[in-house]
Amino acid sequence: MSEPTTLRMGLIRKKPEWTDEAFRDHWRDRHGPLVAQLPTLRDYRQNLVLDRLQRGIDFARGPWDFDGFSQLRFDEGAQADAAFNRGELAAAIRADEERFLGGLHIVTVAQTEVIALPPKPEGLLKRISLLRRPIEQSEDDFRREWKVHADHVRRMPGVSGYRQNVVTARELVKGTPCGYAELPIDGIVELWFESTDTLNAAFASPQGQVTMAHALTFLAEITAFVVEEHRVV
Repeated sequence: MSEPTTLRMGLIRKKPEWTDEAFRDHWRDRHGPLVAQLPTLRDYRQNLVLDRLQRGIDFARGPWDFDGFSQLRFDEGAQADAAFNRGELAAAIRADEERFLGGLHIVTVAQTEVIALPPKPEGLLKRISLLRRPIEQSEDDFRREWKVHADHVRRMPGVSGYRQNVVTARELVKGTPCGYAELPIDGIVELWFESTDTLNAAFASPQGQVTMAHALTFLAEITAFVVEEHRVV
């Protein structure tokens, strides 16, 4: 398991009047290159939502409905805040967001790589899932159990990659920190499989059943999205 890395993630909804194709093209071809100019940005990925099915799992889904997820890694968290809130480039990014986005929440996460991706992950199916803990469970208990859960996922067949992203800060409105009650997401999962069939087989396997039985002990919701990842930087 790798040492945690700090990332900034955007939880994105397009404006209702934008078609899926127009949103995808603008996000990738216009907005992406604009954000890529930010100083100290070291990695930037766009994850376009392809479907919202709970594939392979029988678990309560939360209220979240997003069209995409951005992932940005800077040299330091403080520099990320400065990059997005100061200067002409930051203003241009905000203006473009107002043009095509209907909603944008920001979370800061500590990312841990549990199962490393293969050298050439292109073509793999990627799933992003949002996790919420039960109301009666503490944040510390959730994080402890999620580490235990990582060992269960390691033993599942057919998992090509697995990352855990623990949410450490939240902005319901970009640039304005908020509390847990306003954005109750505790963790974000990234899972990779060779195909939909491989995904379904992994969760249907005996170890997959054990893994999901453990999930029931510390999770209230799993909200899954199959995405197409595009690397910008």
